[in-house]
Amino acid sequence: MTHRADINAGLAAIGLALSEQQIDQLEGYLGLLAKWNQTYNLTAIREEERMVSYHLLDSLTLVPQLDGGTRLLDVGSGGGMPGIPAAIARPDLHVVLLDANHKKTTFLRQAVIELKLPNVEVITGRVEAYQPEQKFDRITSRAFAELADFVKLSRHLLADGGQFVAMKGVYPYEEIAQLPEGFGVAEVRPLLVPGLEGERHLVRVVAK
Repeated sequence: MTHRADINAGLAAIGLALSEQQIDQLEGYLGLLAKWNQTYNLTAIREEERMVSYHLLDSLTLVPQLDGGTRLLDVGSGGGMPGIPAAIARPDLHVVLLDANHKKTTFLRQAVIELKLPNVEVITGRVEAYQPEQKFDRITSRAFAELADFVKLSRHLLADGGQFVAMKGVYPYEEIAQLPEGFGVAEVRPLLVPGLEGERHLVRVVAK
C-alpha cells in the first residue's frame, strides 16, 4: 500500500473527510518529517510507514474532539504533532506551535512555508514565559509533560470557558489525581488509532 492508501484508510476509520489537497499536505508533511528527522532528531520513529499511524493518524484523532473555539495552542509541539495535522484538517483554526527547542521550531517554520499553512504560527520559547495578546480556546499537548505540569505551566494561556485537551497513552489515573486545585477532568475518552498498538486516551481538563 502507498502512504496515501494508508492515510485514506486511517481517515475513514477515524471518520474524517478531507480534500485531496489536504491529503497532499499530510503526505508532504510526512515527507518533510522523514527528511529532517535524519539530522534534527524530531522523532525516534525512522520509517515513514510507521509515522503514518504513530504520528499522522494519532494526531488526527484529536480533530473530531476540537469542538468549539477558533484558537488552538500545541504546547511542546516538537516535530509538529498534533498541531500540524490538526491545522491541515481544520484550516479554520488558528494554530500556534510552541516549543523551546530552536532546531525543532526551525523545522516547524520550514514545514509551515512548504505546506502553505497560513493558519499556523510558530513560537520559540518556554510556555510559562509566553504572553500572547489573545488566549486560547483549546490547549493541547502530546508528549510535553504530565497533566499537572502541563496545566500549571500553561493555565495563564487558557481563555475563559476553554479546555485543556491532552493526548495520553494508558488511562492516566495518577496524573489526574495530581491536577492542581481549581481544575478538574471533564472527560477521558479512549481513542482508536488505526495501525497503532497500545492504549490512547484524550483527557479534557477544565477550570472548576
